[in-house]
Amino acid sequence: MVKYFSDSPQELADFQSDFKNARKVVITSHQNPDGDAFGSGLGLYAYLKTLHFDSVAFISPTDYADFLGWMPGVSDVVVYESDQKEYAEKLMAEADLFFCLDFSAAARIKDMKDSLLASPAKKIVIDHHEQPEDFADYIFWNEKASSTCELVYQFIDKIGDVEQINQESAICLYTGLLTDTGSFKYEATSPEVHRIAGLLLAKGVVPNQIHRSLFDNNTLDRLKFLGYILNKKLVYLPEFRVCYIKLSQKELQKFNSKTGDTEGIVNYGLSMAGVVMSAIFIEKDGLIKISFRSVDDFSVSDFSREHFEGGGHKNAAGGRSKQSLEETVEKFLNLLPYYKNQLLLQPK
Repeated sequence: MVKYFSDSPQELADFQSDFKNARKVVITSHQNPDGDAFGSGLGLYAYLKTLHFDSVAFISPTDYADFLGWMPGVSDVVVYESDQKEYAEKLMAEADLFFCLDFSAAARIKDMKDSLLASPAKKIVIDHHEQPEDFADYIFWNEKASSTCELVYQFIDKIGDVEQINQESAICLYTGLLTDTGSFKYEATSPEVHRIAGLLLAKGVVPNQIHRSLFDNNTLDRLKFLGYILNKKLVYLPEFRVCYIKLSQKELQKFNSKTGDTEGIVNYGLSMAGVVMSAIFIEKDGLIKISFRSVDDFSVSDFSREHFEGGGHKNAAGGRSKQSLEETVEKFLNLLPYYKNQLLLQPK
C-alpha cells in the first residue's frame, strides 16, 4: 500500500501553502533511534535548515546509541528524556509543522505522545511501517519502501527541491539507506534504492567512511559481549528452523552494555543456514524488549502484533512483554508448534 499526499493536487497545494507560511518546525523519530530514524531525522533537519524557517529542531524521545554519535547535526538533537524536556515541550507547543519520521503509531515516541497529539502544528508522517495510525494531516507512506530515508529523499523530490539537499543531508540519508537495507542486501533493496544512493554519492557521500563509522567502532566490552552471546546464549531449534537469544539485566550489566550495544545481534541467528526466524529477548527497565527477524514470506510483524504487542515490517519487527524473561521465552516456545508448518514451508 502506498499513500503519498503529493499525488493529490489539492493536498499538495495545501501542504505547499502550510510549508511556505510556517516559521517553526519540529522533527521527531521513534524512541531508541536506529540508523534510519536518525538518518531520516537529521537528513531532513539539514535540508530544512537551508530554507526560510525561523527555527528547525530535531527532538529524540530517548537518548541515542554511541554508534550514531558521529552523524552531522547530532550535537543539535534535543533529547526529551533529559534535562531538555521543558525546552522540548516549548518547541512542540510553538511549532507550525511537525514531521513524524519512521514511526506509524504515536506510542512509538513514548512519553512525547501526548505533546505530539496536543501540538497545534500541522503533522506530516513519513514512514514505511505497516498499519499506520491516522493522526497526521499529511501522510507520505509506503510499506514497500526500504527505509524512511528513501521516502524523505522522494518527498524532497516530489516538492521539487532535490538540488537543496547538501552534503550533510546526503550523508544522513545514505546512512538510513545503508542500515535499513542491511548494507543493500535485504529484499526491499530496489533499483530505486540504488538510484537514490547514487545521487547521494554525487552530493559528496563517501561510502567506506559511513560504513566504518557505523560498523567498525566497537568497544572491547561489546566484542566480548558478542562473543559471550554467540558462544553461550544462542539457541538453535532445528525442528522449527528458529534461533533465539535471551539476555538478563544482570548479563547486560556484567558486560557494561550501553544503549545500542545489542543493536543488530538478532541478525546473527539468520546467518545460520536454513533458519527462518530469529528472536532476541532483552530484560531492561522492567520490560522484556523483543526483536524478531525472518526471511522469505514468514511475517514476524504479524507474529509480534498477535502475541507480543508489537509490529513493524514483514521480516523485521519488535515487541515487548510485561512478564518475566523466563515466562516470555516460555510463551514464545509454546507458540512455535502452531507456526511449525509455516516455518518449515519457507524455501531453504
